[in-house]
Amino acid sequence: MEPIIEVKNVTKIYKVGNEKVIALDDVSFKINKGDFCCLLGSSGSGKSTLLNLMAGIEKITKGDIFIKGKNVSTMGEHQLAKFRQKYLGFVFQSYNLITSMNALENVALPLIFKEEKVKPRNNKAKEMLIQVGLGERLKHRPNQMSGGQQQRVGIARAFVSNPEIVFADEPTGNLDSKTSKEIMELIKKMATEHKQTIVMVTHDESIAAYANKIVHIHDGQIEKIVEVVNNEENN
Repeated sequence: MEPIIEVKNVTKIYKVGNEKVIALDDVSFKINKGDFCCLLGSSGSGKSTLLNLMAGIEKITKGDIFIKGKNVSTMGEHQLAKFRQKYLGFVFQSYNLITSMNALENVALPLIFKEEKVKPRNNKAKEMLIQVGLGERLKHRPNQMSGGQQQRVGIARAFVSNPEIVFADEPTGNLDSKTSKEIMELIKKMATEHKQTIVMVTHDESIAAYANKIVHIHDGQIEKIVEVVNNEENN
């Protein structure tokens, strides 16, 4: 199977004063279409840096990252912006909702960048909010919703344009355990229904258990990759 994402010999070095900090050291792995892949590691392991490199948010020091056969590590900002709009969705730990907009407007935002007309984009946003259980909160602003409700809006926004890949950075980091479970089940359900690929960062093994591929990261290197097939683990 042709991988939808391929990370090849990726190194990321930050300069801190006169020192060099190696955040990632020669990391390589593949993600297939439809995988729910978790990057699992403790704080400072390099997992969020890796996600940012895959999404083109940060620049690689050395190596290559291919998404759908395209080398995102060599793309310019304009190319990256177009690529993200077409293929990628994002769920953030801090929700990243626009406080002056209501739920419907926040979810419709990616469709504005795709230049969809007002009525169809609002219809899609409404349908997506209904799917995540917020059909009665279309006009509510972020400060009128709980953390779990705000993250549901964030999920609806990430999935509304039907991206092939959704990147999720600690999507349950600000939520209690009950709400975390609800959010994870929602993300998995949405991705399964639409045959989407998920790449998620977490430090929590109970959250990582929702994935079928777990990439264990420690001190900027891959310790092991665990794949779950029919509930059986293969190292």
